[in-house]
Amino acid sequence: MRVGILSYPMLFQREGSVQVQVRETVNALNRLDQVPGRGAIEAELVDPFRSRLDDYDLVHVFAAVNGNHRIVDEAVALKVPVVLSALIAPGWNRSNGARARLADRVLGKLTAWDVQTSYAQTRHVLQLASLVVALGESERAAIRNAFLINPAKVRVLPNGVSAHLFDADAALFRARTGIHGQFALMVGAVSPYKNQLGIAQALSELALPFVVIGEATERDTDYLRRLRAVPGVICMGALRQQTRMLASAYAAATVFVLPSQGEAFPITVLEALAAGTPVVMSDESALELPNCDFAVKTARWNDSRAQKSALLDLLEAPPPRERVRALVRQYTWDSVALQLAGYYADAQEIGRREHGLAAAIAASAPSCGQR
Repeated sequence: MRVGILSYPMLFQREGSVQVQVRETVNALNRLDQVPGRGAIEAELVDPFRSRLDDYDLVHVFAAVNGNHRIVDEAVALKVPVVLSALIAPGWNRSNGARARLADRVLGKLTAWDVQTSYAQTRHVLQLASLVVALGESERAAIRNAFLINPAKVRVLPNGVSAHLFDADAALFRARTGIHGQFALMVGAVSPYKNQLGIAQALSELALPFVVIGEATERDTDYLRRLRAVPGVICMGALRQQTRMLASAYAAATVFVLPSQGEAFPITVLEALAAGTPVVMSDESALELPNCDFAVKTARWNDSRAQKSALLDLLEAPPPRERVRALVRQYTWDSVALQLAGYYADAQEIGRREHGLAAAIAASAPSCGQR
């Protein structure tokens, strides 16, 4: 099976969870021929300047936003099955979904339906896809409740974590940075949405140094400047192509923090846990790990008191690192690829049924000369 992987054009201009998800998914899919009894899948990132969508047996689109509805529109027109990793924020619910539909109707009437809201485009792509993949049950619920998509169409498949993180060691990071004591770590884009500044102030009150790995866009340079001014903050920028150094940073950290306003399924949290580091994170997330309370604490993104309480719990009683790692040992990219291969087969079968039904309807309809 030849699978084309697509997302929005600017995806790889930055580095983050979606970029890791796409890259690791492609690599794992192409390793499937090494699994006994499993046929090979040829997966590749689609170059729209050189390839057509109907060059592929199936296309897998990552993200329901940023204009990706046009990709799905074209694939459906070409009768190519589509699997959509929606990446819908779990904060969507019945209430704000209803408000979004009302706003869409108002805008449509004001513009003679020439302008669509992003909500309408997202709902459209969810409706058109043969199958939708959610990262957790909370994202699946958001898709059902806010976008009114039949949950039977949605499969739940969490992200994976790279195997080398389970063997990560703190020595490299400490040797290169000279940071030898306790510290909190955050990895990701520096922005108000990620809320590094809010957690930095809470960490400063606890006198716990805060290492930030990531970059700010031009519009967030003032936010980065304010973050750097908080006592105890160390901003390292991005660690591009330095996988060993990043893994070592995870292993060296006392606690990993992710206080953002919302996360679909944060790969950085899986990476921290794989390195044995406990986590304090936003309660707006699709991440669902059984029996993880000893190592994963959640709080509302702007609740400084709850964040400090969660941090103190982990600082005063740090969980054994091997027990933390055990939480995510089953989350491998190879297991993700195996399940995706089954979803791809389901999507192809759905496509065949839909096209067969359409052909039957067309054949039974009277021609122009018939009455």
